[in-house]
Amino acid sequence: MDEEYDVIVLGTGLTECILSGIMSVNGKKVLHMDRNPYYGGESSSITPLEELYKRFQLLEGPPESMGRGRDWNVDLIPKFLMANGQLVKMLLYTEVTRYLDFKVVEGSFVYKGGKIYKVPSTETEALASNLMGMFEKRRFRKFLVFVANFDENDPKTFEGVDPQSTSMREVYRKFDLGQDVIDFTGHALALYRTDDYLDQPCLETINRIKLYSESLARLEVDLAVFVSLCLCLCPLVLAEREM
Repeated sequence: MDEEYDVIVLGTGLTECILSGIMSVNGKKVLHMDRNPYYGGESSSITPLEELYKRFQLLEGPPESMGRGRDWNVDLIPKFLMANGQLVKMLLYTEVTRYLDFKVVEGSFVYKGGKIYKVPSTETEALASNLMGMFEKRRFRKFLVFVANFDENDPKTFEGVDPQSTSMREVYRKFDLGQDVIDFTGHALALYRTDDYLDQPCLETINRIKLYSESLARLEVDLAVFVSLCLCLCPLVLAEREM
């Protein structure tokens, strides 16, 4: 093993792997080390199942009813990334994606009136969705067109909205959207956990919805709205390992 390196990275969590990847693709000689017998740190996906039991100090091991240990791959921290987000772009740039598994998630769904509905995020889906009535569909479609055309650097796309001062509640009112539409837009498209965003400047929310829609558009190319990220049992960067 070489004794001289430009960089030594301790730990193989997602952050460390991205940093190692950036330095590696930019010509640095990287030594990537981890004290664990698996890669990924706290973000790891662990296999075989016996290794997971060791990780949590369960001495009895998995029962025979769970089958072969190598048939299991347990993600310690499930990770969902927007397909068109900066983190995915960074993973592609660093070539870390050669050592990752991605699980495509094709959209978000909501439960309403005893049924499950796909959340519409495009003009076509808005007009076809059973979540809304006919007039609501048209209003929501108009809202999605506004979001798709919105460019925070081009005032011509604002349509009378000030992204720095107009609240999201006012934007919804401008397009006359009902409460049900507001709910799935804020929580299933913009992915807010609470309604606090409603009275905040609308810029961040519009960009969140725009990112969701753009990520869904990548489905036809390579990914989907989210990619579920799985750190595998293999080196995450082109680097030497010392255990």
